[in-house]
Amino acid sequence: MATFIMPAPQTLYEKIWNAHVVEQRDDGTSLIFIDRHLVHEVTSPQAFEGLRVAGRNVRRPDLTLAVPDHNLPTTARRDGAGNRIPIADPESAAQLDALERNAPAFGIRYIADADLEQGIVHVVGPEQGFSLPGTTIVCGDSHTASHGGLGALAFGIGTSEVEHVLATQTLQLKQSKSMEVRVEGELGPCVTAKDVVLHITGVLGASGGTGYVIEYTGSVIRALSVEGRLTVSNMAIEHGARAGLVAPDDVTFAYLKGRPMAPKGAQWDAAVAYWRSLATDAGAVYDKVVVIDAADIAPNVTWGTSPEDVLPITGSIPDPASFADPSKQVAAQKSLDYMGLSVGTKLTDIEVQNIFIGSCTNSRIEDLRAAAAVLKGRKKADAIKWAIVVPGSGLVKRQAEEEGLDQIFTDAGFEWREPGCSACLGMNPDKVPAGERCASTSNRNFVGRQGPGARTHLVSPAMAAAAAVTGRLTDVRTLLD
Repeated sequence: MATFIMPAPQTLYEKIWNAHVVEQRDDGTSLIFIDRHLVHEVTSPQAFEGLRVAGRNVRRPDLTLAVPDHNLPTTARRDGAGNRIPIADPESAAQLDALERNAPAFGIRYIADADLEQGIVHVVGPEQGFSLPGTTIVCGDSHTASHGGLGALAFGIGTSEVEHVLATQTLQLKQSKSMEVRVEGELGPCVTAKDVVLHITGVLGASGGTGYVIEYTGSVIRALSVEGRLTVSNMAIEHGARAGLVAPDDVTFAYLKGRPMAPKGAQWDAAVAYWRSLATDAGAVYDKVVVIDAADIAPNVTWGTSPEDVLPITGSIPDPASFADPSKQVAAQKSLDYMGLSVGTKLTDIEVQNIFIGSCTNSRIEDLRAAAAVLKGRKKADAIKWAIVVPGSGLVKRQAEEEGLDQIFTDAGFEWREPGCSACLGMNPDKVPAGERCASTSNRNFVGRQGPGARTHLVSPAMAAAAAVTGRLTDVRTLLD
C-alpha cells in the first residue's frame, strides 16, 4: 500500500519561487521563469542594443510592457497644435527616443508619452492588470518591489539582466531567505501606509532585510487598500530586502477584476482559484519574524539621508552619540551636516521650502485624495516656493480631475502636473534647489536624490500637505482634529 506524504507547509514566497524554477543548478542557483517585464527609458537602451549586436529577438514580447517615466518633463508635452514639445536635456531626449524606437522594433507594446495610460511603470503595471498575483515581475528599477502589494514576486534588475530577460524570459537567481513582518492592531488617526513602511524601515534599518524576501502580514496589512499595500511593498528595498509581498485576497481580486490586461471569463475564475492557494500555509516557517504593534506607529518623517533615519513627527533630531554602532554615529553626523540640522531641534520647527506629492510610492488616487483632504479650503504658506502634485498616470490624473481634486490643489497654490517620476529623482527638470528642503512623498532621501544639494524629508501625502499649509514639518493631526 502506497504511503501518502503530505507536502511540507510553504510560505507565499516559497510557493511562487517553486512554481517558477525552470532548472536547479549545482551551484545553488536556479533558472527562474519571468512572467512579466516592465521597461522604461533609462535602463533599456543598452539592453536593446545588446540584442541587436548579438542578432537576438525578444523571446516573449507579449510579456513585456514599455513605458517612459523617468526622464519625461511633467509640464505640457504637446503645444496647442498638438505638436510635441522638444525635451531640453539631450541625454533625456536620446533615451526617450531610443525607447520609442526600440519597443515597436522588437514587437513590444509601447505606451507613449502623451497616451492616457502613460505613467510611472509601477503605477501602470497594476493599473492595467499587467501585474498579477503569483507572477514574477522584473524591471530595471529599484522599486519594482511595489508590485508585491498584489502578491507578485517583483524586484529590480540591472541593465545586463534586462537584456537577459528580453532574450530568454529567464534569470539565474539564488533563492532568498524569508522574513515575516507582522503588523498587528489598529492604526491611529492620520496614520497611513506610508507611515507604516517608514516605521518598519526604522525598526529594521536600511540593511535589516538584506538577503530576505519579506512578507508583510497582520491585521494592519490586511486592512490596507491595494494602493496602501503597493506603498508598503514599494519601500521593501529601503530596508534592504530583495522583494516585499502581501498575500492576495478578496481586496486584491476586486482591484484587478475588469482591468484591461487581467484575465477574463473562465480564465478569471481559474486565476482567482489559483491566487487563493498562494497564501502562506499554516505551520510554514519563516527564517525571521518581526512583530510590530500598530499603536507604536505615528505620522513619521525622515531627518537624515537614509530612509532608516525616521522618527515620529513629535520627535527631535537625535544626537549621533546616542547610537550604539560607531559607524552609525559617523553616518548620523554626516547626515546632520548635509541636512543642516542641529541636535535637539524639534521636527516641527524645521522649515521647508518645497513640496512634492507624487512618485511610485504615493501618486495613486488614494494618495491624492488624502492630500486634498488636508488642503481643501486652505492655501500653501508664503514660505513655500514650489509645490507640485504629479499623478502616477494619466488615468489617475483623469480620475482626480473628475473628482475635482485638481481644483483643490490649484486653489491651494499647487501646480497640477502631467504623470511621471518627477522630483523623486534628479533625472528630469523637477529638481529641488541646493540647500533647500522638500517635504516629499517619494521613497529615498539620499544625498542629492532630488537634485544636487537638495534636502529631503520623506512623509505621507497628508503630511506633505500639512507642511505646505504651515511652511514647516507639521503633525497633520493638529490640522484635522
